[in-house]
Amino acid sequence: MRTILHCDANNFYASVECMVNPALRDKYVAVSGDPEKRHGIILAKNTKAKACGVKTGETIWEARKKCPGLICVPPHFDLYVKISRKIFSVYTGYTDRVEPFGIDECWLDVTESRKLYGDGEKIAEELRERVKREIGITISVGVSFTKVFAKLGSDMKKPDAVTVIGPSDVKRKVWGLPCSDMLMIGRRTAAKLDGIGISTIGDIARADKEVLRKLLGVNGEKIYDEANGNGDDNVRLSYESAPPKSFGNSTTLPRDISTREEVESVVMALSEKVATRMRREGYSGSGISVGIKYNDLKGESRQKAIPSADSATAIAREAMAVLDGMYVYGFDKPLRAVSVTVYDLNGEGDAVQLGMFDESAEKEHRLGKTLDIIRSRYGYGSIRSASVIGNSYLCDSLVDSEFIPFDKGHTS
Repeated sequence: MRTILHCDANNFYASVECMVNPALRDKYVAVSGDPEKRHGIILAKNTKAKACGVKTGETIWEARKKCPGLICVPPHFDLYVKISRKIFSVYTGYTDRVEPFGIDECWLDVTESRKLYGDGEKIAEELRERVKREIGITISVGVSFTKVFAKLGSDMKKPDAVTVIGPSDVKRKVWGLPCSDMLMIGRRTAAKLDGIGISTIGDIARADKEVLRKLLGVNGEKIYDEANGNGDDNVRLSYESAPPKSFGNSTTLPRDISTREEVESVVMALSEKVATRMRREGYSGSGISVGIKYNDLKGESRQKAIPSADSATAIAREAMAVLDGMYVYGFDKPLRAVSVTVYDLNGEGDAVQLGMFDESAEKEHRLGKTLDIIRSRYGYGSIRSASVIGNSYLCDSLVDSEFIPFDKGHTS
């Protein structure tokens, strides 16, 4: 039987900020966007702020209503990546099977390591102590025989704890938990399960597998297997990287916009960043998703299949076609935020769908590669499209800064 650990750095962004600035350690701290630029969202909080009810994703003013003494600091993503790599290097000292799950979480398969370092719980305790002593932040570790149960374990006790879930513990420790606690089950899936009377992980395990398959497709079969401890639990080698599922970029605008010209400028700036990263990693994409948030904070998104593309011009053209479909009567409702994501990726050499812009697509690809060379030498803002220049006050923050990936499951 395998021994798998899930190591989760506690309150990672906030913990790093408190580590490098000792004056913050006993304060109520949150990492947030810039409220002056309307990016005033809580990205992370420390344990003290969490105890006051501060939540990731809420606005700063909402958080400060719960926690008047909250200190908000801006994010320092380069620093978080640096600390993450240090933690990763500790993990790889015990096994070569270390699979990241975002910047602050990893699975480790220590099955073969038990001969050298002892059982899974002993290894977990040693990792917890080493990361705290050598790096200065705490981790929680789940120890189990599957990846899903190991992650459940790391979530059970926080911060700075180890939780073991063995085969004999599953019914007692796992089956009583709500469905939404299990990996792969989001809000919509949980709602569908609740609709047929399934509310706990134990309910999933005892359900008819065929019923779950009909309700959720192949995902229904997967969650049934996982709830019964029979998942596919291969942990990737540390030097292997999972291929990206999508490339995306989003922005909260410095002011609401309501004209097609302004929207097109923002979409082009987003598309340029997406296209640059796709070409850098050798991908094109055959699907596009556009998300918008209105000035009343309500939002929606739509997606469509497209001829394979890796150029900003093609991505922006398709994104605007999606937006035009959403705004049938013109851009009459002000926008606060926009996102553009390309998915259904094709690597170099893959067979791709061709479309009516095939000849121009090749020209756009070559132009994009030329722009990449110029920008690599003289900076990203050294050459811009006319539409971006025309509304630079909306796009400068996108053009002049490197995009930092956030989402766990895809590059976004």
